[in-house]
Amino acid sequence: MADVVAVAAERPISRRAAVEVAAALARGSDVMKTKRARAFTVVTIACVVTIAAAIIATARDHAATGDSGGAAALLASHASGSPLLMFRSLDGPTSGQLGVVPAGKRNAAVRYASLRCDRVYYRAGTGLCVGRGGGFAAGYRAAVFGPDFRVRRQLDLGGTPSRARVSRDGRLGAVTMFVTGHAYADAGTFSTATTLIDMRTGAKIANLEDFTVSRHGRVVTALDINYWGVTFAPDDDHFYATLATGGKTYLVRGSIRDRTMRTLHENVECPSLSPDDTRIAYKKRVGSGRLPWRLTVLDLKTMRETPLAERDGIDDQPEWLDDRHVLYGMGNDVRVVAADGSGRPERYRAGANSPAVVR
Repeated sequence: MADVVAVAAERPISRRAAVEVAAALARGSDVMKTKRARAFTVVTIACVVTIAAAIIATARDHAATGDSGGAAALLASHASGSPLLMFRSLDGPTSGQLGVVPAGKRNAAVRYASLRCDRVYYRAGTGLCVGRGGGFAAGYRAAVFGPDFRVRRQLDLGGTPSRARVSRDGRLGAVTMFVTGHAYADAGTFSTATTLIDMRTGAKIANLEDFTVSRHGRVVTALDINYWGVTFAPDDDHFYATLATGGKTYLVRGSIRDRTMRTLHENVECPSLSPDDTRIAYKKRVGSGRLPWRLTVLDLKTMRETPLAERDGIDDQPEWLDDRHVLYGMGNDVRVVAADGSGRPERYRAGANSPAVVR
């Protein structure tokens, strides 16, 4: 067709020749359109096949480990006011997924959500899921999610997840990450970073190392300071956390507004404030070895300590089931024990950790 066009351009042609040239151009155009149509058809088919394969794969994954009613159960809990237990599954194909069951019904069927986390906490319609980010060689992220388990905001974090908490009204979050080391068993062998998060925007408020901390009225200026295990007071300003320095740990009470903290009590790790705001459940170091802690409750008014009936060393931040019972992770289970030191510990949920009571 290019040769025909070139000849027509070099010299005048007759009307008949012009008609023949036009016909040739039309035939060439039809051939090009046909080729383009065929190419488009091939590309379209390829796209359809790719999308279909993705849908089939997604459906297969969803059927195996997807949402099996977790969002519906959580939304129903909010509507009815019935408490739930949210946790991270450790059970086979659902490992890492979030599950919910009615609080108090230990043998109830689990409803799973498709969201996967290493640590999770939830309050007032807002959850904090700390887990792997997307993409190749991705690091960890703190994902803010709603009662439908859909992620609303994300914040990239360095290190390995350790603790996560959300304030009672869902406006504040806190995440502790191991920067070096991966266990609290041996003081001085790890370093942590504890970040406060605005759950409404997903923005970082501060690192606790940016705060001024005092002990007996004097500012602590040591270089070996570490913080972990935040638990929030109900006023959206104050919080409690663990301070470690000089081989010792302390319970500190802090103010976000003032960017200050002060020590309250020695030998306190991973504090958890009770629903009535009068006590702190925590792990107290009582010896050495792989798990050297004893679960203990501290009365904030009298500073009286009550060792709980759990004799096995725990390494978890406790969660209050109610004002009389404490939940905590032990191995591959969530256990429960009385907060007054009586009774004996019992398994509350098998194949689970990171418990959070949805009130």
